[in-house]
Amino acid sequence: MDLPVEHLQTFAAIIAEGSFEGAARRLHITPSAVSQRVRAMEQRSGSVLLRRTRPVTTTAAGATVLRAARQVEQIMSDVAVELEQGPAGGALIPIVVNADSLATWFVPALARAARETGARFEVLRADETVSTEKLRNGEVMAALTATAEAVPGCTSTHIGVDRYRAVASPEFAATHFAEGVTAEALAVAPIVEFDRHDAFQRRFMRQVTRATISPPRHFVPSSAEFAHAVALGMGWGMLPELQCAPGIAAGTLVPLGSDSSLDLPLYWQRWNLRSPALDALSAIIADEARVALAPSESHP
Repeated sequence: MDLPVEHLQTFAAIIAEGSFEGAARRLHITPSAVSQRVRAMEQRSGSVLLRRTRPVTTTAAGATVLRAARQVEQIMSDVAVELEQGPAGGALIPIVVNADSLATWFVPALARAARETGARFEVLRADETVSTEKLRNGEVMAALTATAEAVPGCTSTHIGVDRYRAVASPEFAATHFAEGVTAEALAVAPIVEFDRHDAFQRRFMRQVTRATISPPRHFVPSSAEFAHAVALGMGWGMLPELQCAPGIAAGTLVPLGSDSSLDLPLYWQRWNLRSPALDALSAIIADEARVALAPSESHP
């Protein structure tokens, strides 16, 4: 299937701008020319690629074409950098990362990557269990995810384990778990959850009780504020060991029971594309993860 570079550039511009008209303004061509290029791509691929909504969105086939279009953009950006004709700020690399990693070890890794590569980064925040969808639809070049299976067109590398601990404030623990971390206590003790995708607290309760329990819930969709809510006694919650270890050492947080941990294997998925900027970023992320996270040898 032959898709000319200018057609792929047009396709990426439509999604970036949200409309055919916006893409026409960006590319300095007419909306009619944009429509003709899209029709030609759909005829050649034999599939509808775009939903003519506001904003325009891709179909499943269109997501595959969008990923290809953005890979071509990255290749051209890499070539321009090597020829010293690239943008002064370096290539822009969109990535998706979960909130807890952003709040603990990932931003220092990204700062190192910015210093050493000269690239710029657009960080999207998404739960580690759903972040691969943004890779699948071509929205990002790389993702820190809990999904081991590689998205089509991508590679998946296990980089370590983020260990979580069930913790609460000392006062909360004394009030709700004076008789131990039992099914009865867990059924009534309020919990703090990040959002409705957050399954860590429920996983811990099943680990302890082998039962499905529905205690009262608070939702706090920010990693730092989530930890603050737990420390203030709103409820108990699962916090990354990197985030809660200082509080445990200081006595402002206490673990719930002797076996209060859960492990979250983390994978770095990225486009299966030779790109100096993306290669360097991936190497730095793996290097920083080896220092910050639990080892990955026992995981696939």
